[in-house]
Amino acid sequence: MTIAADIQTGLVPACHGRAFPLRRGQRLRIVNKEGPQAIDLWAFNAGEMAEFMSMDHTRSCNSRITPAIGEAYMSDRRRPMLRIVEDTSPGFHDTLLCPCNRWLYEEMGCTDYHRNCADNLHEGLAGLGLSIPFTPPSLNLFMDVPVSADHRLTRRPPSVKPGDYLLLAAEMDLIIAISACPQDISIINGPEKAPRDVHYQIEG
Repeated sequence: MTIAADIQTGLVPACHGRAFPLRRGQRLRIVNKEGPQAIDLWAFNAGEMAEFMSMDHTRSCNSRITPAIGEAYMSDRRRPMLRIVEDTSPGFHDTLLCPCNRWLYEEMGCTDYHRNCADNLHEGLAGLGLSIPFTPPSLNLFMDVPVSADHRLTRRPPSVKPGDYLLLAAEMDLIIAISACPQDISIINGPEKAPRDVHYQIEG
């Protein structure tokens, strides 16, 4: 990670994960620099990892499937964790689907181990000397999963352009984990089915 002028830049290699601290008041800019790429993101209270960013409570508190600019992603204790400041993408960030795991890829026909977002979360936390005994639901950035009139979910390729970003402000001291989703079988990472690196900046 490079540090300059109060901006820290980082990269999560395609198909891998990383975790890092984000202090209250800092802002996290996640950039889809190289083209369509789904990104699984988790946040935990840095002082008590049992409090985590909850998609259920986020939907309940905001009465939306996806929060709008100015609204926040909430913890399982109904406290704001990450507030949306800017979003240059079309604004599709899924809160309904679970993070991919090894059993999903087995269902999709993989006979060998396939990297996955659930394992990427735990590997990233282990890099900080941290662990949790479960895998919370993820916030799936740039993932387009609309709900139809008959209540079905449709998985569409991301509609982001290279350079689109989401800017989030930390409402408490957090541990952030990011997975550059390894999905290379479905179109969730675009028609090319080619996972890409994830770029981010910490500001402040």
